[in-house]
Amino acid sequence: MNFASVVVPCLVLLAVVLVVVLCIRRMRMLRNEGQGRWRRTVERVVLYGIVIVAIAVGASTAFNASASHHYWAMHPVPGRIYTVNGYKMHMNCTGTGSPTIILDAGLGNDWTIWGKVQPVLSKTTRVCSYDRAGFGWSQAQPGPRDADHIADELHGLLNQAGITGPIVLMGHSISGIYIRAYATRYPKNVAGLIFVDGSTPLQQDHGPADLRAFESKGLTLQILLGKTLVPLGVLRDMGQCSQIQLGFEAAAGKMLAEDTCQPRLTATEDEWNNFRQSGNETIHTGPYGDLPVLIFSQDPNHPMPPQIPAKLGKELATVWNQMQDDLKNLSTRSRRIIAKGSGHYVQTERSDLVDREVPIFIQQIRGTAPQPTDYGTTKTE
Repeated sequence: MNFASVVVPCLVLLAVVLVVVLCIRRMRMLRNEGQGRWRRTVERVVLYGIVIVAIAVGASTAFNASASHHYWAMHPVPGRIYTVNGYKMHMNCTGTGSPTIILDAGLGNDWTIWGKVQPVLSKTTRVCSYDRAGFGWSQAQPGPRDADHIADELHGLLNQAGITGPIVLMGHSISGIYIRAYATRYPKNVAGLIFVDGSTPLQQDHGPADLRAFESKGLTLQILLGKTLVPLGVLRDMGQCSQIQLGFEAAAGKMLAEDTCQPRLTATEDEWNNFRQSGNETIHTGPYGDLPVLIFSQDPNHPMPPQIPAKLGKELATVWNQMQDDLKNLSTRSRRIIAKGSGHYVQTERSDLVDREVPIFIQQIRGTAPQPTDYGTTKTE
């Protein structure tokens, strides 16, 4: 039984029933009390309001839970479920060829975030997107959610899936740290690294103190709100579960939209709480010699989210841009491409760039395309 998607809605509905029963009981008691008429009227109005709100919350919660279960029952997730350390983990592989690209999503996302690029990249080689423990269709696993444990789980998943040949690790956001941990712990079959606006170890220690505090409070508040809004069905009521981004295949787009209404905040919080530990574990990873490394970065001039004050947004863009450029130091065969006009989600906002450059990168690893002559450079495209 899934606690977040089954137990939590049941607890909410139980609380709603309790509140309604207590309000009705109190309204009946008012008939026999000797309070003034005006006071009894006001209290009745308040109680009626509470009942209406409670019923609305209960209805929204029940609809969200039933709609989610119905959708996933009618549309089984693509790929296969493997058992790793006694827990289920999901991986979806498409295409053929070597090396195999392993897609690792950012914090709060799962395999669906790659739905815009995986179909195209699969025309060049085998591509596998997967769900880390606690996300998507992978069960949560006990123990700390730090980079070393996550790398070990991925290694176990690849072994279970029979993927023992050369792999290229492609990580978005926080997974930029995780793929470094994997490449350090299991370097034998790693043929290349691709960072998609990837995080860097202990990045939270860079920049002004007020910027660091704002980022930390912002994510904490986001997780707290998400834990409240998702189970109550607020996001579904707002239509976010049906907003399909342009450019996605119909099935992948619908899954990504539906996925926004799935409870995954506990796993997000666990990885965030271990973010410093993950940084300590990977701060000394690399350099990786002449391992091919490709870096995609967001446009430093891309507008920041409106909730970030302008001054802090400018400071964040400067600090992030420098950390992205420092990733080139991981290898003598590294290149960085700034995705013009793109924000943090380069794989969705500039999928055309990813779809063009990654196949070339794979062909260069195979030796079927000329090697770059611009290692160590940063270009904007």
